[in-house]
Amino acid sequence: MSGSYASFTKPSFAPPGILFPIIWTILYLLMGVSSYIVAQSDHPDKLLALRTYFIQLFFNFMWSILFFGLSNYLQIPYLFWCIFAAILNFAVYLLN
Repeated sequence: MSGSYASFTKPSFAPPGILFPIIWTILYLLMGVSSYIVAQSDHPDKLLALRTYFIQLFFNFMWSILFFGLSNYLQIPYLFWCIFAAILNFAVYLLN
């Protein structure tokens, strides 16, 4: 893991850096599947759940920027991907 996080002093229980991209990939896959299942449901609170999900994604993205600084331009592809995912989920919702 490169960048400023690698230079931080971390607690003894901090997992190895290689674990973070693996865990985040799994988490985002599971969140994507979950949001798809919610979008396909007929539950009356579906819109509230999806709004909450997208608000959470926004704050998740903003945390990286605030924690590591605005100079990390590598976050831009993630922003575009989140925007695309939001539009895609909304389109699926409208079509179904």
